[in-house]
Amino acid sequence: MSTEAVTHPTYGNWRRPRRPGLGPLGLVGTFGVFGGLVLTLLASLISLYAAIVVFTPIAVLLVPLAIRTQDGRNVYQLMALRVGWRRRKAKGAHLYVSGPLSARPGGRFRPPGLLNKVTATEGRDAYDRPFGVLHHPNRDLYTIVLGCDPDGGALVDPDQVDVWVALWGEWLARLAHEPGLRGASVIVETAPDPGTRLAHEVLPRIRDDAPAAARAVMEEVVERYPTASSEMHTYVSLTYGVPANQRRKKEDVITDLAIRVPGLLSGLVAAGGGAAYPLSAERIAEVVRVAYDPAVAADVLDARARHGGTGLEWDDAGPAAAVETVGSYQHDSGVSRTWLMTLAPRGTVRSSVLRGMLEAAPGTRRKRVALVYRPIDPATSARIVEADRRSAQFMATSGRGMVQARAASEMRAAEQTAAEEASGAGLVEFSLMLTVTVDTMEQLADASVTVRNLTAASRVLMRPADRMQAAAFSCTLPAGVLPWEQTLIPHELQEAL
Repeated sequence: MSTEAVTHPTYGNWRRPRRPGLGPLGLVGTFGVFGGLVLTLLASLISLYAAIVVFTPIAVLLVPLAIRTQDGRNVYQLMALRVGWRRRKAKGAHLYVSGPLSARPGGRFRPPGLLNKVTATEGRDAYDRPFGVLHHPNRDLYTIVLGCDPDGGALVDPDQVDVWVALWGEWLARLAHEPGLRGASVIVETAPDPGTRLAHEVLPRIRDDAPAAARAVMEEVVERYPTASSEMHTYVSLTYGVPANQRRKKEDVITDLAIRVPGLLSGLVAAGGGAAYPLSAERIAEVVRVAYDPAVAADVLDARARHGGTGLEWDDAGPAAAVETVGSYQHDSGVSRTWLMTLAPRGTVRSSVLRGMLEAAPGTRRKRVALVYRPIDPATSARIVEADRRSAQFMATSGRGMVQARAASEMRAAEQTAAEEASGAGLVEFSLMLTVTVDTMEQLADASVTVRNLTAASRVLMRPADRMQAAAFSCTLPAGVLPWEQTLIPHELQEAL
């Protein structure tokens, strides 16, 4: 009798983009160093005192660029974050009140912050299915949201999982060829099952002449089953932009998006997404409404089961009141805290690396895990991987001892990335954000411990989004908020810092 060892495919090779420049200075700091040296040498021709006078302020300005935290931020970025928070707090921008009794025009419950100016319209795809379109007027961006019910990993062969992962990678690579696509995000939301759907499915089917014992058993099942179960929803939001030199009507953009929806859905289905469908404007508003007020989740499900919909509009999807603090975000019936990924798992990982993080967490009202993707076009991808390859080769051939061994490992990873990109694979920048919502502020400490355990099991390093909790909360909603599109400093300049 013989046994065969089952080998599970491994993945990984996630690499943080190498920052150009000398060490931790970055490109801007490197130019500052060389420019400062040139000015100091020119001043030394006059006198030593003049050289000292020129060198001192340059050194004072450049040293904060070289001091970086574990997640790669320098002193200037930390100072800008604190100054921005104090300015928002002084202006009262950390408080939000809406509704008829507020001073806001219209008296409606519009979402706050980055979603306050967003408008929602609706179109129909080639199969006459309605899909919602969110328009971000500040950046002239359009977002569509797709929903899917992914196939579970239980009782699935490793070969099938490997095929799903490969097709998901192919779907992400295709995003780089989507005209005008600025970014995409995958949001997995989990929450305790309120039992509304089960009650609507079971109770109406109990016959009036059913035996009392059978009736009691079915009613007990409906009452107790939700306490041990949870609901999970998966959303994929795609955000498109209009080129600056083009002026297109909103109707033309919606028509263009309607043509792309069926192809995007078929790719999700092939990658193990299960039943995929576009979300209407009403469904998007319901998701946002429940996120801001988790207590109405059962009412939303009940109205949808009884009447087929809630009739909720985007202008009424926000909270009645919200308060942002340094480490939390209070909104209607919930208190939330968001974490940001600082480092992806190193080395090889298996397909189940994020399973614990995606499952429902005990003691929480709702939990959302958002994977944010920024596709890179093929020309830029080739330039990036070649630059990383040259840099890794230089680091591997310079230095001695353990530093050289780690650099050799970096070189092998860079060589593999370059070979895969040359064979047609896509290059995508990604990040991960996690939002946990509880009922009270006292429960937030326990939720933080739970999140710390989940991230440790997944080998993901994360930090709280302190002083930007409201914006981070919006980024984990299926509303198309892309972090790099909302910054005052362009993304390219931030990379140079």
